[in-house]
Amino acid sequence: QVQLVESGGGLVQAGGSLRLSCAASGRTFSSRAMGWFRQAPGKEREFVATISWSNSITNYADSVKGRFTISRDNARNTMYLQMNSLKPEDTAVYYCAARAGSPVGSSSRHDYDYWGQGTQVTVSS
Repeated sequence: QVQLVESGGGLVQAGGSLRLSCAASGRTFSSRAMGWFRQAPGKEREFVATISWSNSITNYADSVKGRFTISRDNARNTMYLQMNSLKPEDTAVYYCAARAGSPVGSSSRHDYDYWGQGTQVTVSS
């Protein structure tokens, strides 16, 4: 089992920045691809970014490309999402996720086996 705990959410004005963290515990962290997803009220959970286990491959949703940066520190069992130039439409609950046994990231939420409880990000206009 892998346990994931997100932190770093909050209220920020449009144009501001936040840094989300996802701390992992349990079974091996470094061999798993990780990802960030988000869910706004009344909407489906959507892909934000993913990172391979080796940090060499990242992928972003078009809506966040150039503004968000995903990274991970395998020594600390922690993944990050640096969010800059935030917009009101970025408001959502943000979830981190891990794949079981796969080092390759995916943009499909169905490919992830472990999920955190989520952290709220609210961007005011």
